[in-house]
Amino acid sequence: MSLTTPWRGPAGPDRSRRPDPDRRLLVRARRRLTVQVAGAISVVLALVGVLVYCAMVHSQDDAARRELAAAAEGSPVGQPPPCMWLFELHADGTVRASPGAPASLPVRASLDQVAAGGGPRLAQVRVAGRDYLVHTRGRGYTTVQAVLDLRHPAAERQRLLRTLAGAEIAGLLAALLVGQVVSRRAIAPLGEALARQRRFAADVSHELRTPLTRLHTRAQLLSRRLRGGTDPILLIDEVDQLVAGTRQLGEVVEDLLRSAQFKQLRRPFGPVDLAVLAAELAEAEEARAAIRGVAVEVRCDGPGDHVVSGVESALRRVISALLDNALGHTSAGGHIWVTLSREPSVVELTVRDDGLGLDPEDAERLFARFEGTGFGLGLALVREVVDGHDGTIAADGRPGGGATFTVRLPADPTGTTAEPAPEPAWQRYQPPLPG
Repeated sequence: MSLTTPWRGPAGPDRSRRPDPDRRLLVRARRRLTVQVAGAISVVLALVGVLVYCAMVHSQDDAARRELAAAAEGSPVGQPPPCMWLFELHADGTVRASPGAPASLPVRASLDQVAAGGGPRLAQVRVAGRDYLVHTRGRGYTTVQAVLDLRHPAAERQRLLRTLAGAEIAGLLAALLVGQVVSRRAIAPLGEALARQRRFAADVSHELRTPLTRLHTRAQLLSRRLRGGTDPILLIDEVDQLVAGTRQLGEVVEDLLRSAQFKQLRRPFGPVDLAVLAAELAEAEEARAAIRGVAVEVRCDGPGDHVVSGVESALRRVISALLDNALGHTSAGGHIWVTLSREPSVVELTVRDDGLGLDPEDAERLFARFEGTGFGLGLALVREVVDGHDGTIAADGRPGGGATFTVRLPADPTGTTAEPAPEPAWQRYQPPLPG
């Protein structure tokens, strides 16, 4: 496990600031979904606007035709309906116009055609730069022409278009907001699944690294001794350690598989003697400690047992991670002390080393997952296990003065285990002398 602290030298790249492919994938998916939802809503709003506009134009045209026909049929020339003018062609060729009629009207060609015996005529014409709707028909001995100025209907259509455009813009903004909310809710389960996958992969890689390293180191030493002519009978204990290590590795794999099932399966708690676990793990780390030139000592301070209630494999990984951390930051000739003590209702486990140490200001950050450079995953997993056992863990130390990790767990009320506490009460492992 990596436990590099900022004071030790120039910091490397911060993993928390590295591009996250999964995050980029989720962001792209969320943006794409937002655009799709907003686009769909905008298209619906646009179709509704087009339908409204077409309905209004059709209604205006029908109303204009009906009003022109009614005005041409019975309205007096001197009092035409609003926005209309009436023109009356008499038999002597004179034309009578409504008050205020434009000088460019009437449309004389239509009047002459109907007066010559043609039927009613309806046409849209442009005269002197303006558009008019013209209805011409006979009325008794005269010919009447009703003219509607199309500027007012055109102005109403322009107002409707501006209103629809504003509504479309507002609808687009609302659609983007709705799309953002929908996409976040839709992508959230995928993000959680990817986060669980990343977390599981990280947990697997970290949890398997220490026991595999321990087994590899011990197997190398065993192979070296066999090639050196050591009597195989004298190496039975080493083989037993390898067997025990593979069994513990199987427990780690089983726990990881259980965690992959989202904690639906939980191992029942039982009495666990931390002194026994500490002695076993110190012995298991003997080979690595010897290669590094580090002494590991297990002490049981004070009378009484050191039994807690918990999951043995999980608590074994706690002690293993703390020992691995201490070995990784203790130089040759250094020491690691594993101390156990008992209070009336609490068992305390302390792992102390005289290695590189840590900055007290970073003590709490050490237990965060990938909190910047060097703050690894192992201590975060240790805290999760300790929290799951209703315990606490704390870190203390100073740069260059070693580090101390203290785990406090509730003592088992029965205080009994299937295995006795190790004798003697402490065990010490020294590196072999050169040669």
